[in-house]
Amino acid sequence: MKNAAEIIKQMNLLGNQGKPFVFLIDFEGTTGEIFDPNNTSQLLWQVPGKRFSNEMQPIPQLKKWEVFPVAFSTYKKGFNQIKHHILSGDTYLLNYTQPTQIECNLTLEEIYSISSAPYKVLLKNRFVCFSPECFIKIEAGKISSFPMKGTIDATIENAPERILKDSKETAEHNTIVDLIRNDLSRVAEKVTVEKFRYLERLNTNRKDLWQVSSKITGDLPSNYASKIGDILFKLLPAGSISGAPKKKTIEIIKQAEKYSRGFYTGIFGVFDGINLDSCVLIRFIEQQGDQLVYKSGGGITFMSDSKNEYDEMLKKVYVPVG
Repeated sequence: MKNAAEIIKQMNLLGNQGKPFVFLIDFEGTTGEIFDPNNTSQLLWQVPGKRFSNEMQPIPQLKKWEVFPVAFSTYKKGFNQIKHHILSGDTYLLNYTQPTQIECNLTLEEIYSISSAPYKVLLKNRFVCFSPECFIKIEAGKISSFPMKGTIDATIENAPERILKDSKETAEHNTIVDLIRNDLSRVAEKVTVEKFRYLERLNTNRKDLWQVSSKITGDLPSNYASKIGDILFKLLPAGSISGAPKKKTIEIIKQAEKYSRGFYTGIFGVFDGINLDSCVLIRFIEQQGDQLVYKSGGGITFMSDSKNEYDEMLKKVYVPVG
């Protein structure tokens, strides 16, 4: 693995030369790796319109899915710590996550094969991720981000209307949109919110969900490709999986979570020589020895209820299937 300075330097060089690459960056933005996009020996991946992966035949069947989360009492200790910091004014939105052990009849590669998501990543023998959330896109010099905040069970009566009218979810989403708009303003001009709080439906092995997103765009300088590494690292970590204000919030996350996120909530991306597409590494299963661990969480604000947030964290422990 390379450190941040090495990754930035290599990205800028490849960007200046117009050479394609794919990359992984961990949550803290301290380590990562750059890969040849055509080499599938270590990494399988898919982004909208492009993929480098192997299709399994016959298609594996997900027959066993058992979930063993941290106890609610354990979760609540971290939650109460976060609430204290919120009420003290240290943070006003924090993405709190925890690991959940799972038992499943499939390997990481088989889970990758059956999952259906806009972004899929398999780092062999390490983790699989099937992310619904774009981090940034760069197309013809325009940068776009699509922060995702707000999840609800699609079987609930009037679920779309309920989540769009929910005051806690609205406040959380407003905060993230403001944070991402400020982040993009660090690297781009004419930053605007093009679409605000639109709904997308997700199909999973457990139940269908509605998720709420927004679209924010800005214009990059003409020489952006030669600064592609600098641009990315100025935006890390993603606001939707850290919080606001970022620096203090990340300190609180480390205190409250008491485990290593690693690549979970980091970034995966593809640069084709001109344009870039990337995702936030959420909906994430990690191999830890013989154990599979699913990492998930959600945003905490002053209006959050510990039991509701715990339940939302568990709702996100799923495999999206077609």
